[in-house]
Amino acid sequence: MTYSKLNLPRIPDAIAHQLETRIIEGSLKPGDRLPAERELALELGVSRPSLREAIKQLVSRQLLVSRHGGGTYVTDRLATSFSDPWQQLIDQHPFLQDDMLEFRHLLEASAAELAAQRATEADLQRLEQAYTRLDLAYQGEDRSIQVAAEVAFHLTIAESAHNALFGHLMSSLLRLLHEHVRRSLRDLSVSPESGQQLMRQHQAIRDAIVNRQADAARLAAQTHINYVRQRISEASRSEKRQQRSLRHLS
Repeated sequence: MTYSKLNLPRIPDAIAHQLETRIIEGSLKPGDRLPAERELALELGVSRPSLREAIKQLVSRQLLVSRHGGGTYVTDRLATSFSDPWQQLIDQHPFLQDDMLEFRHLLEASAAELAAQRATEADLQRLEQAYTRLDLAYQGEDRSIQVAAEVAFHLTIAESAHNALFGHLMSSLLRLLHEHVRRSLRDLSVSPESGQQLMRQHQAIRDAIVNRQADAARLAAQTHINYVRQRISEASRSEKRQQRSLRHLS
């Protein structure tokens, strides 16, 4: 009997594959620093020369970045390559904000639906923590804290969907989303009443995910974005009316 030859992976290749998997699944995020070489080699149960070769592979593929005397980091190129040009375009063309809301409507509704189906207990704990921080943020008036908490809440949902592209797309859009939420909250002129309304919407999303109600989670996410979309549209119309009135006075 003739046996086919086994193609076993080289140890550095296997290490590179494992680190790559961590990057894909999001346990290693853009900007994260890898543990010290000795610590990481011990964790993986490999030699330091094999680890160094694996890291060199990922550096050459631009998934990792080595800084002389400063360690090795997960690249943020995937995030900045998308968000940077779009950020400038949205700044220069305000009409793109509605397109951003439409995109959020599609992305976040699907993420919420999948999170309701797939979230682990650890995911639900992180979601509860994110919701609690968001609730505290809306009890105050600091817009920057509200924005950071809002982005973290929606990113937690995306990661709980356990779809690698959802998690990475939301992560790569983080800067763009951060600016969009900042603009949304500014344009909404968040009052205690509207803040309570927004928190009721966030609570509906959270409750649907926790209760494994996928359709309800999708609907709650859509309701939230539709509300923001409507409020921003109203604010835009109000601003245009004020500008016309000022022109009549001149």
